[in-house]
Amino acid sequence: MAIFNNDKKYKWEFVNIGGSSRVRISSGEDIAHLGELDPKMWTVLSCPVTGLEIDEKSLKYMDIDGDTKIRVNDVIATAQWITGALKNADLLLEGKDSIDIEALDQENEAGKKLYSSAKQILANLGKEGTVISLEDTADVAAIFAKTRFNGDGVITEATAEDADDKAAIAAAVASLGGVADRSGAAGLNADMIEAFYKNLADYVAWNEAAVEAPFGDKTDAVIDAYNALDAKVKDYFMRSKLAAFSPDSIASLDVQTSSIQAISTENLTGKTDEIASYPIARITGKPEIDLTAPVNPAWAAKFELVKEVALADRKVLTEADWAEVGAKFAAYTAWKAAKAGACVETLGFEAVKEFIAKDRKAALLDLVAQDAALAEEAANIEMVDKFLHIFRDFYRLLRNFVTLSDFYDKDEKVSAIFQSGRLIIDQRECRFCMKVADMAKHNASAATSGMFLIYCDCTTKSKPGKLSIVAAVTVGDIGDLIVGKNALYYDNAGEEWDAVITKIVDNPISIAQSFWSPYRRMAKAIENLINKSAADKDAKIMADATAKINAAPAAAPAADGKPAAAPPFDIAKFAGITAALGMALGMIGTALASLAKGIFALKWWQLVLAFVGILLVISGPAMVMAWMKLRRRNVAPLLNANGWAVNAASKISIPFGETLTDAVKYPKMKLKDPYAKKGIAPWKAWLITIAALAVVAAGLWIFNLLSWAGLKSPLPRYNQPETVVEEVIECAAEETAPADTVAVVAAE
Repeated sequence: MAIFNNDKKYKWEFVNIGGSSRVRISSGEDIAHLGELDPKMWTVLSCPVTGLEIDEKSLKYMDIDGDTKIRVNDVIATAQWITGALKNADLLLEGKDSIDIEALDQENEAGKKLYSSAKQILANLGKEGTVISLEDTADVAAIFAKTRFNGDGVITEATAEDADDKAAIAAAVASLGGVADRSGAAGLNADMIEAFYKNLADYVAWNEAAVEAPFGDKTDAVIDAYNALDAKVKDYFMRSKLAAFSPDSIASLDVQTSSIQAISTENLTGKTDEIASYPIARITGKPEIDLTAPVNPAWAAKFELVKEVALADRKVLTEADWAEVGAKFAAYTAWKAAKAGACVETLGFEAVKEFIAKDRKAALLDLVAQDAALAEEAANIEMVDKFLHIFRDFYRLLRNFVTLSDFYDKDEKVSAIFQSGRLIIDQRECRFCMKVADMAKHNASAATSGMFLIYCDCTTKSKPGKLSIVAAVTVGDIGDLIVGKNALYYDNAGEEWDAVITKIVDNPISIAQSFWSPYRRMAKAIENLINKSAADKDAKIMADATAKINAAPAAAPAADGKPAAAPPFDIAKFAGITAALGMALGMIGTALASLAKGIFALKWWQLVLAFVGILLVISGPAMVMAWMKLRRRNVAPLLNANGWAVNAASKISIPFGETLTDAVKYPKMKLKDPYAKKGIAPWKAWLITIAALAVVAAGLWIFNLLSWAGLKSPLPRYNQPETVVEEVIECAAEETAPADTVAVVAAE
């Protein structure tokens, strides 16, 4: 349903919210003209009706088409309806849950209905004055408790005034069960009244067509016993016929002695089913049952009842006799099976006839018609509840739908409808927490938000199941944030939940945190390398040792019985190793001397610049990348993952991000740690430091590493005189070079 107004003449005011230009919704007039606002200017195009920090009932009332989504057209239609019903639409900005019904515009059709219904509610509740609230409309049963008619097409005993009508309603409810009236009491609708009187008539007709019981008060018991025995007796006669046909098979057709022997050692009271499977009487080949002989004990009680009542004058039972007994109660059984109106039988036959004689059916149907005639008025009473919910929550929805201003509000007490609570973790309070509706969608889009995110599963004793949330960390360092870390989560209702981190999306938290990130990565890489190298070497040593132990034969003794002598010490090999070590140390010393010479050749400010330059080379790229990512942080991907359709970028700037996480702040104070390690006296520390520096300086001086500063080593090897070799260069006769020109060759 496209309800946008293409004639966009309304003058809107705009404001910068979250670094973007957005329309300002600051008056009831703005709300009334939402249909003229260009849809491209809406921050959100749709949002779900569940999982938000706003009354779900209010959102369902605003969901005009009932598709579980609040869309732009739903918002516009709701705005037009509610602003039209008010004399002053600015009241919507107050967000109250009550209203003076005199503020309703009775010249508007919706306002007129609301006024009339609200007035009726107040009268039903016995309240004085003209102010109605959500509390008044919350209990529908209380609103209709004192009214005869409430428009739902259901009547109760309270609806009727005639005593016979009340009695008929009570009897019908007792017989049929009834349906719930808006007042909360059980009642009847038109269909149930029709069914009640039909059952009354059917029950009387069935009773008047009663068939005499053939066996008196024992008829039903005999019929039950006969039906239970019927198949067994017919089986006996079939066996008798087969035995007459084949006398040699009598033993096989009769009860088998072996079967009885198999169970004879057991408790036979537990073998009733097996015994019942034996023939009802002994097979003799005669087409009759001797009524004086014993029968199968599993069937004896029922057979005795039939014999006593229906076969009292018989000595034997033939197949024809058995069929004759069944025929005696066939008509009675057919009448019983055709029983009608059983639901009113508990009222008693005389009471049923009395209800038919008085016949209050038409009167009851008339009461239902009178009640149903007020259906529209009753619906309008429900409309008052809808109005009050929207009156309270609609402006808040607009602040989170059209502009997203609640999210960027500087007041910490104001939060967006998607902010579900606070997470306390690692000495920080994360204020930007959202419920996770679909983890798969979050996995696909979370990283594009540019935020450092932690996903948690939360549980509490007062509610079943678990709650999944995502929280943004925008202040501080990574610290101890790892998967599996426990925390506390407080929802907006103040409920405390146990939270545990299940996933982390690693993005920059701050520029300061990114400064140290290269060093952390290098330290981590070095640590991993050392651990891997140590593990590899340990594994290699153990493998080599195991191989040698397994492969080496036992040491063979010498010919004289003494153990073999160890190999002689190789002085040449030792000298080579020593020389190599000395060369390596010399190269390292030379390198350190060159580095020290270069450093000490710089002035102090050059040293500072060099140090800063090194830091910038290492940390600069990470800081620049972090700065760029922090500027691009966007909440839209997280909202989209929860089913929102976000139409405009909703960025989180660096200053704004700092308001979404509160880090712990201790007052300035000087506290003494009773368990701190006791240090040495200051004068001793200074003395040790000076002595250490003196030793280092002496070592550098002795090994001639300070010669560049004019401090020669006292060792003779570093103070040998230089040998100068002079070479006279003969010049050609035609050249005019001076005769005393010499070239100085470097000393050894």
